[in-house]
Amino acid sequence: MKTSVKIARIKQDCVACGTCVPVCPRAALRIENGVCAVVNAVKCIGCGKCVHNCPAAVITLIERG
Repeated sequence: MKTSVKIARIKQDCVACGTCVPVCPRAALRIENGVCAVVNAVKCIGCGKCVHNCPAAVITLIERG
């Protein structure tokens, strides 16, 4: 898959439900300390699958930078 100019950003109100983790095709997401999801910027390709599957709607795509 081609890398996008965008990257996933997770807001602080993430509830660490883990729904985003299995839908990521590059395994770029993980739940850290049972508190919040974290994005690995190197692995993230900006596909948006995590955004569309987040039940709390706390993930957005932002420009890489």
